[in-house]
Amino acid sequence: MIIKNAIVYGADFCAAKADIEIENEKIKRIGKIEESGEDYSGCVILPGFIDIHIHGCNMADATDGNPDSAAEMSRWLVTKGVTSFCPTTMTLPPQTLKKCFSYIKSTMGNEEGAYIHGINMEGPFIAPEKKGAQAEEHILEPDFGLFSELYGICPVSLVDIAPERPGADEFIEKTSKICTVSAAHTAASYAQAKAGFEKGITHATHLFNAMNGLGSREPGTVGAVFDSDNVRAELICDGIHICPATLRIAFRLLGEDRTVVISDAMMAAGLSEGEYTLGGQRVIKTDAARLPDGTLAGSCTNLFDEFKNLLSYGIPLRQAIKSVTINPAKAIGADKITGSIEEGKYADFVVLSSDFQQIKAVFVKGKRAF
Repeated sequence: MIIKNAIVYGADFCAAKADIEIENEKIKRIGKIEESGEDYSGCVILPGFIDIHIHGCNMADATDGNPDSAAEMSRWLVTKGVTSFCPTTMTLPPQTLKKCFSYIKSTMGNEEGAYIHGINMEGPFIAPEKKGAQAEEHILEPDFGLFSELYGICPVSLVDIAPERPGADEFIEKTSKICTVSAAHTAASYAQAKAGFEKGITHATHLFNAMNGLGSREPGTVGAVFDSDNVRAELICDGIHICPATLRIAFRLLGEDRTVVISDAMMAAGLSEGEYTLGGQRVIKTDAARLPDGTLAGSCTNLFDEFKNLLSYGIPLRQAIKSVTINPAKAIGADKITGSIEEGKYADFVVLSSDFQQIKAVFVKGKRAF
């Protein structure tokens, strides 16, 4: 297949008019191609969006016990420009997690839309003081044995930990050799967070949320992230979890290569107001998804809407694009196969209108999936 005459944001994430040839799932050539093909004049092509932190959408949840949930997430996400993702688990009993991991593994390789890189394991190794919408009764101390058992069922792309917890140092050192380790749901001080980064943490889960904020005398986990060039930070850009002004500050401080936009969406994403569940807990969706006590419980957004939000908030276009594509790919070590439009990588991309406001088509591994 050859795509002709589009404005393509290639390896440098700058706009250029180009043709793209696709062969055997991958991008074979980019540039001026003499052969005929499909005309995409007036369209913009970006790399496919990558959501590395999503619990659910469209009534499906990665931990709802339904064998088809990950597949349904795949089908819905591709309609929002997402070409690959990490279904994200909650703080649940080990036996429940094992069942969920098994269901997700059975979906991998059989997806009809966005494909799965591996699981994002949010919990159970978190701090009770910062549990957020996680179930406190299922929180465990860091357990590399349990992690290894779960990893044996289904690959894990990212695992969360509160770095101040007993046993965290050993867990981080061992696990960081296998997958990305993220600071999350943590009461860590600046010093404790920095110590975790030195042990092997390279990521921070939903920055500002469920962690100690930046203070004048105690910089907290947020300050430690800003002060560590080797740590990427997730940001929920729905306009609810983080004020747009705070987002602008964070994007400036973190720079082009450390901002990772995530949805943290739950099953109510794409659906009307009402009652839903997240990790077995009752969630009420109105303006946002919340537990009955008012605690935010994931989001109801998606990466395409967040990308448009970023543009409206004044985030530079190049950084906005990188934050939903190559940065999340790098965060989980998938940047050699996806995340940018380059020869040899999977032909994962989203075709947008020239004003970036409408999705015209989505290609996943070279096939038009939407």
